[in-house]
Order: sequence, then structure tokens, then C-alpha cells
Amino acid sequence: QVQLVESGGGLVQAGGSLRLSCAASASTFYGYRLAWFRQSPGKEREFAAAVPWASGNTYYADSVKGRFTISRDNAKKMVYLQMNSLKPEDTAVYYCAAGLILGADGVNEYPQSKSYNYWGQGTQVTVSS
Repeated sequence: QVQLVESGGGLVQAGGSLRLSCAASASTFYGYRLAWFRQSPGKEREFAAAVPWASGNTYYADSVKGRFTISRDNAKKMVYLQMNSLKPEDTAVYYCAAGLILGADGVNEYPQSKSYNYWGQGTQVTVSS
């Protein structure tokens, strides 16, 4: 069982930056893919960014590419999302997710919610115009 706790959300003006953090209770990140999803009011949860536990590969939704950066610290069992040049449309609850990599580990696995077994409670990000 893995527990995930997000922090770092808040209110920021358009063009500003926030850094989200996710603390994991797992003893190790070995074998996991780690991700951030987000959900705006009235919309379905959508993929934002992901990173595997070992490689330097990162994956981003087109809507955040070039503005958001995902990173992880395996020793501290932390996942981060640096968000720059924020826009009002980035307003959402942001969720940290972790999923054990079983079988295929292709790029198509990362944006799918079903690839993740564990979810945090979410942290609210509000971007004012």
C-alpha cells in the first residue's frame, strides 16, 4: 500500500509559478511510474505529467509542455511538479499518482489513469487572470 500526500497548491496570478510536492509512504519507488493528473470543475480528470522511477524520460500533456516540469527524488520518495507561466485554464485540483509497472512500459501507458494504482487526495491550484 502506498499513500500519497500532495502540498504546494494555492492562489497565483496568471504568469506566476507554483511548485507542487508529493510525499509517498512507500519504502521505495522501485518499479513505479509516477504522475500528476488534474481535474477542473465539470471536467474529467486529465493527465499532466509523468516520470518513471528509474530513467530520465518524462512525459507531458501538450497543454503543459514547455511550462511544467516533473521530477522525483527517489531517496526522499518525493515527486514534484514545477509549474511556470501559469494560465487561468490551469486552475484545477492536482493529484499525485503512482502505479507499479507490470508488463508493458510504453509511452502510451503513462497518460492513462488505469496505469496508476494509488492516488493522493489532491491540492487545489487556482490561477487568477
